[in-house]
Amino acid sequence: MDVRQLVVLRELSERGSLAAVARALHVTPSAVSQQLAALQRTSPVPLTERRGRRLALTPAGEALAAAAVDVAAALDAASRAVSEHLDSPDLPVGVAAFQSAALAWFGPLLREVAAAGGPPLRCSDEDVAQRDFPALVADHDVVVAHRPPAGPPWPERRLRVVPLLTEALHVALAADHPLARRRRLAVADVAGERWISVHEGFPLAGALDAVAAAAGRPLRVVHRINDFSVAASVVASGDALALLPARTARPGPGVVVRPLADAAPARQVDALLRPEALARRGVRTVLAALQRIAARPADGSPRAPGPAARWST
Repeated sequence: MDVRQLVVLRELSERGSLAAVARALHVTPSAVSQQLAALQRTSPVPLTERRGRRLALTPAGEALAAAAVDVAAALDAASRAVSEHLDSPDLPVGVAAFQSAALAWFGPLLREVAAAGGPPLRCSDEDVAQRDFPALVADHDVVVAHRPPAGPPWPERRLRVVPLLTEALHVALAADHPLARRRRLAVADVAGERWISVHEGFPLAGALDAVAAAAGRPLRVVHRINDFSVAASVVASGDALALLPARTARPGPGVVVRPLADAAPARQVDALLRPEALARRGVRTVLAALQRIAARPADGSPRAPGPAARWST
């Protein structure tokens, strides 16, 4: 049985005529008749009968109409239960992020969401190749992912993508490196150096490829290191240079970072979600907190607020 058919039967029981039912439901009398005919096909006994020019319910029809009241009440209770579930402040929200974002943002996120009375958080750092970020939304409510701005986009037909930050990548070099005295560097200055890159398939590999393209020749990659803290320690030794994020990475002692004047390597940081996740108030609370944190300068002070994000649920 279709719920809409039961609604029509109940309305006929209470209103007494096809015309009155049609007016109440804002449909034509013919549409009402079609719904009743479809409901009749599911019943082994007649549900309606003609009494003069009026269509009336049989005893079986009246019994089913009374049951339809219980069905409507049960559906209303189920709808309210779903709404209460979606609005519950106690339902945990799972957040996954790549390592540098997790290091820079998980602490502020936990404090900010707790201060706002938001949901409990379940945080996880996920070091995966770029192609594997979308799959993480199956296990986490919000996935903080990154990619080169000119690289392949996320599959937006399956995901809701909320931009968080376009983060510049700067050249990291030892504090005693001869180039460290300069405030800005050119691609020609660093093209002949030894380099640290991430493993193949990970997002920042494409950023170093862009530098190589600007130099017009391959760079000499001597180390493959994903963890920026480890890469910074190697940079501090003077053995090689690396590209480090300007906002979320913490180079540490013995390392300086310099922008490239004639190239602008960067990464796009986005929040990935399943579309239905935004129906939950807790997820929206966490996402808004992430946007505020991402909008702050590197020193953590608040910026002037930008346009409000728009999400459709």
